[in-house]
Amino acid sequence: MKIENIEVFILNTPLEKGFAYSQGDVVKRSSVIAKITMDNGIVGWGESLCHGQQPPEMAASIVEYCYKPLLLGKEAADTNPIWESLYNRTRPFGTAGAVVNALSCIDIALYDCLGKQCGQPVYNLLGGKYRSRIMAYATGFHWKDDSKYPESWIEEAQRHLARGFKGLKLKNGHGVEWDIKNINAVRKAIPDDVLLMADFNCAYSFGQAKKLIEGTKEANMYFYEELLVPEDMDGYKTLRSMTSACIASGENMFTKIQFAKWMTNGALDIYQPDLCSAGGFTELKKILSIAEATNSRVIPHVWGSGIGLAAALQFLATVPKCPNSIYGDEPLLEFDQSEHPFRTKLIKEQFVLNPDGYVDIPSNPGIGVTVNEDCIKEYGYKISTAKL
Repeated sequence: MKIENIEVFILNTPLEKGFAYSQGDVVKRSSVIAKITMDNGIVGWGESLCHGQQPPEMAASIVEYCYKPLLLGKEAADTNPIWESLYNRTRPFGTAGAVVNALSCIDIALYDCLGKQCGQPVYNLLGGKYRSRIMAYATGFHWKDDSKYPESWIEEAQRHLARGFKGLKLKNGHGVEWDIKNINAVRKAIPDDVLLMADFNCAYSFGQAKKLIEGTKEANMYFYEELLVPEDMDGYKTLRSMTSACIASGENMFTKIQFAKWMTNGALDIYQPDLCSAGGFTELKKILSIAEATNSRVIPHVWGSGIGLAAALQFLATVPKCPNSIYGDEPLLEFDQSEHPFRTKLIKEQFVLNPDGYVDIPSNPGIGVTVNEDCIKEYGYKISTAKL
């Protein structure tokens, strides 16, 4: 089964009501989607993570103008040789960021094709599943100009809990004192057994992070995410020794090379590679092997369209408990609850939170979903036709 064609689409839509986080405003949602067609007619889909302020044209241009010419005619089953050859080709101009985002997109689409060819879900191609369903936590709680805090966050928390969520992740980084006040207020308003997490998107210095941890020590935090910039491994390692809560990061880390350094140094409690960003299935499988060898816990970051969510669920099926024992910690699904039309409109099957707080992992071939190409026609365009 050989690669006959690759098409890359950029999807854009303005949000009805924008929101903010510690790095600025988000006024639209974007996605970079690859469609790979094989010589036998099988089609696979992949996604490149597109952050709230990331121009999607960057990753899309890498796929169209760099990767596509190298891939036409290649055997789809050669996922590892393909991954390494593309990474080596782009090494002089990118071993992280949008370049690896683009590589992730290609890799996911290839696995989707292979799963459909074999009639198997991707998790079986990766070695089999540990679970058929997974506990989800709600990501949301972005800042909005017309909202009052902590009241709006408490109302949102109660809404998510009423739907069955047993974990909540706040979007912080709005100033240390502001964060302390609102984290503590939400904790007081929800049951003690609800997992409470906070994401700071690299907002703080080490001194600020230390003050925040001290100010929220009564909030029984499950984890603090991205308190510091991803370049500060030593700072993270020190923070880890200062709190009984978990210290998490990894959304802005890429490939087995970066994760190996952090895991062997014991810098974090929880590592958060994004399947659509850090290298796709091929690379995350290797990152997971390093995690098992170093007894490191992996809870992937998930913030994409329905394609990215479906692919993440396939990978999450293969993540063992940490440690792999009766009482080891299970991975969790980050289930974005902020406005994102492509999370629902781009796929025909929908992921639903069950009343017990779990999401079922699809067992259909490939990544398990059918792409709605009408959505691409409505919101998308090809990078080759864009005015750059």
